[in-house]
Amino acid sequence: MLIRRPRSGCRRTVATVALGLLLTGAAAVPAHAEGMRGQQWFLDAMKAEQMWQISTGKGVTVAVIDTGVQADNPDLKGRVLPGRDFAVGQPGDAHTDYDGHGTGMAGLIAGTGAANGGNGTFGLAPGAKILPVRLPKSTAAANGAAATAQFNKVLPQAIHYAVDSGARIINISMAADKGSPGLTAAVKYALQKGTLVFAGVGNEGDQGNPVAYPAATPGVVGVAAVGRNLRRTSWSEYGSQVDMAAPGEDMVAACTSKTGFCKGWGTSDATALASASAALIWSKHPDWTNNQVLRVMLNTLGAPTNGAKRNDSIGYGIVRPRVALQNPGDPGPADVYPLTDLTTATASASAPSSAKPAAGTAHKGAHSAADAPKNGSGGMLWLGLIAGAVLVVGGVVALITVGRRRRSAS
Repeated sequence: MLIRRPRSGCRRTVATVALGLLLTGAAAVPAHAEGMRGQQWFLDAMKAEQMWQISTGKGVTVAVIDTGVQADNPDLKGRVLPGRDFAVGQPGDAHTDYDGHGTGMAGLIAGTGAANGGNGTFGLAPGAKILPVRLPKSTAAANGAAATAQFNKVLPQAIHYAVDSGARIINISMAADKGSPGLTAAVKYALQKGTLVFAGVGNEGDQGNPVAYPAATPGVVGVAAVGRNLRRTSWSEYGSQVDMAAPGEDMVAACTSKTGFCKGWGTSDATALASASAALIWSKHPDWTNNQVLRVMLNTLGAPTNGAKRNDSIGYGIVRPRVALQNPGDPGPADVYPLTDLTTATASASAPSSAKPAAGTAHKGAHSAADAPKNGSGGMLWLGLIAGAVLVVGGVVALITVGRRRRSAS
């Protein structure tokens, strides 16, 4: 079996305040007068200002298991907790971001817009706290197999730490081509302790669509990306590991560049918005369990428009935290996990090895070439989310950041 080196997902270009964002196919233009927030189209589409009148994510801690988080970034000052560094032997600590990716994820979750006199970038849940958990660089390993083994050794430790440190939500925008029993056990531990785990499904939907872990691990909420047209992007991976989707194209957020702002795209970004959505809901309903928060998220998603309950492109649909906050409905039982993959995996593990799955049962992470959506059109429209809104048309680095690629500084 071919073992791939864990993948880098950096799809990002640095934005300068003086020259504005370097948009593909367009000349550099000055930053909008209203600041960088004016370029965060996804917050407009999600009606962030309306949501913030109800909830900002205050009181909820989101663990960002990534490349570190720059705590002194102007848009993140006061939002970042001490955290822990699992990159033993590498310079710095949990507040040292060796790639810039972790800071971007934290910015999309909890950015406050404080940079440049209040003209910075916002996260979807600006009242949430960030617990940075830094993983080792994949390049520190001897080869691809060693990097994968390192990932599957350290990630379970990081998950345990995040749970024991009080994180209600764990955001993982990193991945490898293989999981492990230790990773599966760590996810179960998180769920049993009342935490939710979100992970990006990967950016190689147009390059073989390999299954990525931990998104394909039972119990993890696998997140795909949709673009400005609110359909699955061509590069967002698809399959039974996809549970939901969120915006992941033309994203603007805080980062470690000289300007403090970056533009990027990927399922990492989508995962950060899914995690932030959960933070908004949990802040509004602090007595709910992880199962109830996730159930309300699932019940209020913008579902596939063809009437299907789910599809392999966007899962059960696109996140709509505004709907969840305004009309959450019945959160259901506190002690029942709402996704079927965990139950299926448990049943399969206890069944005799010769047993076959029941008809219609899909194991998380399975997919086939026949399931591939044509021309990236598998994702359906975001129902009800943008009614009345006008949208503006618009290698191996660190430990396998699945969400962003092609970084270039300017």
